[in-house]
Amino acid sequence: MKKLISTLLMITIIASGCTASTPADNSAPPEQQEVITSENPSETDLITDDVIKNTVTGKTQDEAFVYSMADFSFELFKKSITDKENSLVSPLSVMLALAMTANGADGETLAQMETLLGGGISLNDLNEYLYSYVKGLPSAENSQLLIANSIWFRDDEGRLTVEPDFLQTNADYYNAALFKAAFDDQTVIDINEWVSQNTDGMIDKLLDQIDDEKMLYLINAVMFDAEWVKKYDSEWDVRDGEFTNIDGNTQSASFMRSRENTFIDDGMAKGFVKPYLGGYSFVALLPNEGVSIESYIESMSGAGFIENLRKARAGFGDIETFLPKFEYEYQLIMNDTLAGLGMPDAFNEMTADFRRMGSSPAGPLYIGEVVHKTFISVNESGTRAGAVTSVSIEAQSMPATLRFDRPFVYAIIDDVTNLPIFIGTLVKV
Repeated sequence: MKKLISTLLMITIIASGCTASTPADNSAPPEQQEVITSENPSETDLITDDVIKNTVTGKTQDEAFVYSMADFSFELFKKSITDKENSLVSPLSVMLALAMTANGADGETLAQMETLLGGGISLNDLNEYLYSYVKGLPSAENSQLLIANSIWFRDDEGRLTVEPDFLQTNADYYNAALFKAAFDDQTVIDINEWVSQNTDGMIDKLLDQIDDEKMLYLINAVMFDAEWVKKYDSEWDVRDGEFTNIDGNTQSASFMRSRENTFIDDGMAKGFVKPYLGGYSFVALLPNEGVSIESYIESMSGAGFIENLRKARAGFGDIETFLPKFEYEYQLIMNDTLAGLGMPDAFNEMTADFRRMGSSPAGPLYIGEVVHKTFISVNESGTRAGAVTSVSIEAQSMPATLRFDRPFVYAIIDDVTNLPIFIGTLVKV
């Protein structure tokens, strides 16, 4: 990965109501149709007979949804940064994967996920908001935005029972393609092919293998490919220069020079907005001299970001900008991030409650991993970006035997308060 710490922060708006491989038809009204629109990977069954996409009503995004989504986006961003490395997350990709997962949650697990994802918005309302928001985002030839959702579950009725209502809800609101698979080597190939297809090859691999305890995968894939309204000229607008990285060392870089007329000043950073064709824009923010990138990011909030964009000054004269060309990929496991943001129960087999998703005689269902992979390339022509979020659901049996044949802790407690009267360790016998 290139160690270019860019002077930008990009709001992630990469989502669209579309099928796995074609642009969205946002003008078409919802209607009764088969939910499965993705191509069928080899050796994997699409569930088409019993799950038919129902007509659903959405909820037009309002201030409550916009500010809640913005807050989630920036809290996720701040918790997902790798020290002294480039970072990139797609908050909406994570949101869609987790919202699908939340449709199988109940009890305190559901309450925690609703609080994190909706910030006071119920899951039912969030489904409707996301349905309308995603469906309303544009996608065109020169500004293409594709999104696909899928649910893969183990084809073993003796080990997993999936609740029909869980599948139906995600088919209705998220157009999720449903795959019943053997969870063998062929399934690994099928999932990786699905991911590659739906990110236009930017992310070509999600899985190396499927462990025995994995029961379901809920996957969101996003592909964004847009041209600038005003492209950079490769001959006249690209110049060599030096970039000072986070360690204070200089690196050679190619800078794209342009004049932009939408200026941002939030008091701690200055920046600009550069539009793409088709209704999207690139936002770059450079912390002021003496303001570290870490302290600036810590100061950011979703509401503040939106307000600063609304107050951005356009048409008050051009500003000369020099933006480095860059390209990199990023990957992280989000378990600790999401647990720290307020949904710890979902990752603990003792506390997770996914009864509305299904059940397994092997043990309770819980989230094993939330894997997030992204890619971005910014050059003279425009921007290509891809994101994949995978939520794996596991079931693990309780151990049949506990052999205390190594050091352990023990205690003597009273049964009323459970307070320890004695507590100790045994490290040798």
